[in-house]
Amino acid sequence: MSQMSAPGRMCLVPLRSIVTGRPRHIVVTAAVIEQDGRFLVTRRPRGVHLEGLWEFPGGKCEAGETHAASLQREIAEELCAKVAVNREVFSVTHPYPDRVVELHFFECRLTGAPRAALGQEMRWVTREELRSLPFPPADQELIRKLTEEGGRVKGKS
Repeated sequence: MSQMSAPGRMCLVPLRSIVTGRPRHIVVTAAVIEQDGRFLVTRRPRGVHLEGLWEFPGGKCEAGETHAASLQREIAEELCAKVAVNREVFSVTHPYPDRVVELHFFECRLTGAPRAALGQEMRWVTREELRSLPFPPADQELIRKLTEEGGRVKGKS
């Protein structure tokens, strides 16, 4: 089930429970950047969770950080660019064997030219190409919405 939040909402990052042994809960923000009919996607590097899969750029929220601040920091770190964070278009909580990921996707606009700062692969892809790239399971519903439901995702303004 998805929920929406404002870009200014604070990230609450629960710690893994040592007593219960439950998987840790990670809050992640991702930028849906569309420019000239193409989306900016990056490939997860070797040695990280879900390595080799494509994703919308972004990353983990730090404790006390707003969703917007998290995205702005992550885009600056990963792509050497600034981003204007607009509305949240989709959110999902997805369980993996070792973690639960709460993922918030925001419509964003670049205010600079992106450059892959961490050596990751970066591409601008069409809606049709989104279907052919391997994305993490948590991204699949958003990919479906972008490619099958008239191409636009609905979110709160």
